[in-house]
Amino acid sequence: MGADKLDTVRKLLAKAERAATAEEARAYTAKAVELMARHGIDEALLGSARPGDDEIGATRVAVDDPYSAGKARLLGWVGSAFGCRCVLHGAGGGKVTAVTLFGHASDRARTELLHTSLLLQATSQLVRLRPPDARESVAAYRRSWLHGFAVEVHRRLTEAHERAEADAGAGWPVDGPSVALVLADRRERVERAWAEAFPDLGRARRSVLSGSGYGAGARAGSRADLGRTAVPRSPAAALGG
Repeated sequence: MGADKLDTVRKLLAKAERAATAEEARAYTAKAVELMARHGIDEALLGSARPGDDEIGATRVAVDDPYSAGKARLLGWVGSAFGCRCVLHGAGGGKVTAVTLFGHASDRARTELLHTSLLLQATSQLVRLRPPDARESVAAYRRSWLHGFAVEVHRRLTEAHERAEADAGAGWPVDGPSVALVLADRRERVERAWAEAFPDLGRARRSVLSGSGYGAGARAGSRADLGRTAVPRSPAAALGG
């Protein structure tokens, strides 16, 4: 994000952290999410005028155990909401070693930034989680919790992007292609480049999770801060088994 908008997001989140009530905190956080989504639309519209300024490429992100498949899923769904395609590496046995983000440079940067924050947020909660039923596997519960967290985060990001697209379209000049067409063309260019870069890519098997933590994870995802930027460069992934 641009330095001015990044600074605004940081200030909004600082206000959310100091808010006197949960409602006030959610309002500030929602504003930060809205700004992040609008910035993505702005980058797309600028890129349509200057295609060489926001090139399509790939970024490989290492994923650590435990719960590497869930972390990779979270990264992939954040990337999807931001217009990226993702490739899993070393997937098997409930593990993933890395994820390649494929898309425009600005979208990859937003994805990495937000995923780092969300991973820290999820980690801080996961280490304390235990299933309500003591007979259930802690690891299974945490895996399903992380899945629910990722699903809800993806839903919120997608909705924020749709609102930003509608707002941008309302103020877009009538002459020339619409905002929707500009964004559709941007996605299509990513799809074509992705297909050329990975012509023999197989489809990952659908994950089957047995834990009962999905609902609790989705509720945590609905409260997650989707705009935090003040995070360490190398987030620790120290989760218990």
